Amino acid sequence: MSNMSAPSIPEPSQSIYQCLFRPRSIAVIGASGDPLKPGGRVFKLILENGYGGSLWPVNPKAAELLGTPVFPSIAALPGPPDLAIVAIPSSMVLAAVTELAEFGSGAVIVLTSGFGEKDEAGKKTEANMRQVADRAGMGLIGPNCSGFLTTAYKGKFAGIVPKLPGGAVDFISGSGATVDYVMECAEVRGLSFGTVINLGNSAQMGVEDLLQLYDENYDQNCARILMLYMESVKKPDLLLRHARSLSQKGCALVGIKSGATSVGSRAAASHTGAMATSDTAVQALFDKAGIIRVSGRGALIDVACVLKAVNGRFSGKRVCVITDAGGPGVMLADELTRGGMELPVLSHQTRTELAKILPPESSIVNPIDALPSRTAKQIGAIIQVLGELERHNLDVIAFLSGDSGLSDNAAIYQAIADASRKSVIPILPMLSSLTSCREKIYDFTLQGNVFFSDEVAMGKAVSRVAGWLEPVDAGDSPADYNRLAIKQALKDRKGALDPATVKQVLLAAGFRPPEQREVFNKDELIAECQQLGFPLAMKVIGPLHKTDVGGVRLGIADEDTALAAWTDLMAIGEATGVLLQPMIDGLEVILGASQEGDFGHLVMFGLGGIHAEVLKDVRFSLAPLAPSEALRMIDGIRSRPLLDGVRGAPGMSIEILTDFLVRLGHLVTDFPEISEIDLNPVKGSADRLYVVDSRIIMAL
Repeated sequence: MSNMSAPSIPEPSQSIYQCLFRPRSIAVIGASGDPLKPGGRVFKLILENGYGGSLWPVNPKAAELLGTPVFPSIAALPGPPDLAIVAIPSSMVLAAVTELAEFGSGAVIVLTSGFGEKDEAGKKTEANMRQVADRAGMGLIGPNCSGFLTTAYKGKFAGIVPKLPGGAVDFISGSGATVDYVMECAEVRGLSFGTVINLGNSAQMGVEDLLQLYDENYDQNCARILMLYMESVKKPDLLLRHARSLSQKGCALVGIKSGATSVGSRAAASHTGAMATSDTAVQALFDKAGIIRVSGRGALIDVACVLKAVNGRFSGKRVCVITDAGGPGVMLADELTRGGMELPVLSHQTRTELAKILPPESSIVNPIDALPSRTAKQIGAIIQVLGELERHNLDVIAFLSGDSGLSDNAAIYQAIADASRKSVIPILPMLSSLTSCREKIYDFTLQGNVFFSDEVAMGKAVSRVAGWLEPVDAGDSPADYNRLAIKQALKDRKGALDPATVKQVLLAAGFRPPEQREVFNKDELIAECQQLGFPLAMKVIGPLHKTDVGGVRLGIADEDTALAAWTDLMAIGEATGVLLQPMIDGLEVILGASQEGDFGHLVMFGLGGIHAEVLKDVRFSLAPLAPSEALRMIDGIRSRPLLDGVRGAPGMSIEILTDFLVRLGHLVTDFPEISEIDLNPVKGSADRLYVVDSRIIMAL
């Protein structure tokens, strides 16, 4: 082992990434010979797991540990270590971090707990640690951290150390316990881990910062699947930028964001703001970043197993199910259908060939029921036929197997392993016999294969992966989008804008409001009504939520009705006048956007009018929007068929709705001082769509 030789003076400090992931020297502050202590266990694991650099244990009470010379203090080290791992009592940590920073260390991982997770004094100490590290340009991980596992060293004191060869998955986590829980379950399923990062309290560097380092140094040695676990999103811009970048480099991301967030919990003046729940912005961020979001460890592992089996991703929704029992096959088929997947009908030629392989009582449709008597030879032959005859008709094959006792499961598993290496169609195996075939399944995973233990969970994971869409850039604003005119209209504006200014902004942005008149004097009412022509809509000016205060009158057919409506509307509190518009017939939808802290603006689309907050048939996305993102929002609402027209009723132009959403995304991105905006309703039919009512709230 290289640490047995005399320590050498290290070269000048490397980048923080190199110091954390591929350090040339590691100092363990608080190393001991007791493997039950954090400092003893992490030192032993680094020593015994092939670290090729200089390993320097620091302990004032020992001369050597496990045959390695020990240094009595940080000052006694032969030079600043690239990486220092600190495992000493909490009262001594700040002084050690300060000494390491002054010494010129590149990065420090603090394993010790008892800081911000404990009390306010601990939070203050964490803040001091961060200031020390920031001033020195030193990377700081932790405190309260279980450590790192990388391809260069195993610097982790708690939980398991991966045993399977290779590294199909890398993992960045804000929780050490979650790392260990996931790895315990994932290794049994055949997932191998390369780099595993736990950040503890994240006094300086959080998940987003490590994602940036990971992205900026991503190469062919990194895993093609990256797991994320987050309890807070402190830097959404950083997460978005680097997750998208990794996706473009071929890395598939799957993540958990747990815990509640205060984003969206404030009082809102718009329908959009009111419907943006605490988790809406997080989901929109993950969608835009290209991160497959799941809610628990099981789903995290299931999705990663799909990604591993299909070698990253697959673009398609066509599945063939092979099973040896009818019930599980039906349950999988049901779940795949619920998830938007398809089970295509196999060709006549394929069914003819399958009939030659299987007994007459088998089912040779999709799902293929090979019966409990299936053999390894039959399974291999079925997959070969599918690969030869259905390669252009299928995207993935799901194989379900129990232990019938009628044939050798070890041979069947080997047939699947062999077929997985050769098949042009990815194969997903569900092996349910975890007790009777435990050793046989373990041998299957040792060959680099993953498996599923539940057909419904597998179906959900397949649907999630198939539904992944590559992140796209929003592109430029439409040609007739007049940014300068909008800027002039919004200059020095605060709070709720008056109807005239709202109309000015919407026209400059390329929206289509109906013709309208503002009336503030009863003597002018009839003349303005005559100019527009009956029938009319009359709306109170002043209150934000007109419908809530009874401030809307529709179908005003004559002068007497208009005068009566004036009297009623002006009696409403805060009323200053009325807005006249011609009546617009057709469907109603709502478009809106609200500022959600550091996440930016959430754009909303859904069923409009008074039903917006009642039915909540809406979809959200972060601005700005590419046309494909806008179309995904439109297609995602439950009432989507109404937009095509039903029972002779006209629908709405999807092209124009898409264009409106894109314009709205550019508007709030270009002018972030817009706090909230509602276009509710956008109403009409076919391509004659109008913004019938709208409000814009500027930041104060």
